[in-house]
Amino acid sequence: MPDYILGIDIGTSACKCAVFGRNGEVIASRTEAYNVYYPKPGYAEQKPEEWWEAARKCVANLEIDPRDIKAVGVDGQSWSAIMLGKNGEVLFDNPIWIDSRASGICEEIKNSGIRNREFIFELSGNPISPNYTAPKIIWFKRNYPEVFGKTHKVLQSNSYIVYKLTGVLSQDLSQCYGLCFFDMRKKTWDRNTAEALGIDLKLMPDIYKCDDIVGRITKKAAKLTGLIEGTPVVAGGVDSATGTLGAGVIQDGETQEQGGQSGGMSVCLGEYNPHEKLILCAHVIPDKYLLQGGTVGGGASLKWLRENFFPDSSFKDMDNLAEKITPGSDGMVFLPYMSGERSPVWDPRAKGVFYGVDFAKTKAHFIRAVMESTAYSLLHNLETAEENDCATDILYSNGGAAGSDLWMQIKADVTNKPVAAVNSGDFATTLGAAILAGVAIGLYSDFSGAVKNTIKIRRHFEPVNENHEIYRKRYETYLEIYKNLKETMFKF
Repeated sequence: MPDYILGIDIGTSACKCAVFGRNGEVIASRTEAYNVYYPKPGYAEQKPEEWWEAARKCVANLEIDPRDIKAVGVDGQSWSAIMLGKNGEVLFDNPIWIDSRASGICEEIKNSGIRNREFIFELSGNPISPNYTAPKIIWFKRNYPEVFGKTHKVLQSNSYIVYKLTGVLSQDLSQCYGLCFFDMRKKTWDRNTAEALGIDLKLMPDIYKCDDIVGRITKKAAKLTGLIEGTPVVAGGVDSATGTLGAGVIQDGETQEQGGQSGGMSVCLGEYNPHEKLILCAHVIPDKYLLQGGTVGGGASLKWLRENFFPDSSFKDMDNLAEKITPGSDGMVFLPYMSGERSPVWDPRAKGVFYGVDFAKTKAHFIRAVMESTAYSLLHNLETAEENDCATDILYSNGGAAGSDLWMQIKADVTNKPVAAVNSGDFATTLGAAILAGVAIGLYSDFSGAVKNTIKIRRHFEPVNENHEIYRKRYETYLEIYKNLKETMFKF
């Protein structure tokens, strides 16, 4: 009987489930989409019940003998604030990672001296941000006291799915960084800071290591999904960290480049080394950190362009068009700040901008400018990490964008670093979740053995110096556009 592992990924646009063999090969997979709701400017919500329904459908339709699945790992998008009632009911739609409704609360905290911003940064390794979970909890307390009063626990995206599968309430280590009362060094909640913010720690589930088996498939979940009752389920982790594991990045100094809906990078660290303009989280593997940078744009910007302006074109069609345009898009530059921007800008009011449009520009220029913009954002984050002496020699790339040779070459040319597209590709986050489960049940002796078994470099891209020189000038323009328009954006 085969030893398979199931990975469940709760992404921004869809749930992806995949069954992996011991060597990381995809045995079966399913994807189910769901909606993002935008009820007001700055708001972005999803319904956790729709996540669960999508996950349930995916698993139930995998067309594989469930007896072959030995364990389950779950990863999910960051910075949820799922208000869960005592009977397991979701009390309010979940503000997702791009939601910035708590901006005012963050400014108030920064200016009020509540444990002050320097203390919060030193404690948690991260500045307070409206996208993070803690400000959203305070927002619920102030704006929906009746919901807050009924809340039993606050969950993350992956912990909600783990709860639906096992009945166990959990909080994994890698998702703790969105809670600014988390002590990043001690790996525990800081009661005094939580109290100063008005958050009762009773709302927080017990913290688990990402490869801890927190529970097993219940009879009810087995009936709904087809999984075998008693199958172990691990705590899992945030998608960016499981994707980093799924790209094979587990050693100090190795760097993952993320080419999914959002873009970004993760540098593996062996010690606590925060940067106020980046994100620090616990890696999903023990005793490691990730210094991360991320843009809200990423592949989502190209998806937006396609849906609104190229509905009859495939991504391959768009790739072919963009390839005809010379590096630098003939002076056209795009800011991918489509829902504010994360690191290192941290501006919820930032807007997307096309600069350099004239009569000579074609639709192909728009496509290539969007692709190049994600590379500029990546470089911006890499340069910021280098301020902390976190340099990298090679970028290990995963996500859907890793399937585009053009996009990978653009990123190599812009950053002036080699880019290696790994075999896990668009399944990297799901594979990372599955590896956690595999290590937990002893399928792999350790994480090094797991990576050796599952991760291979699929394609390699070296930077072209003459292209880098062109891109260096366009990158300076990219930085200058935001600098000059920042105050104008602030007015809207």
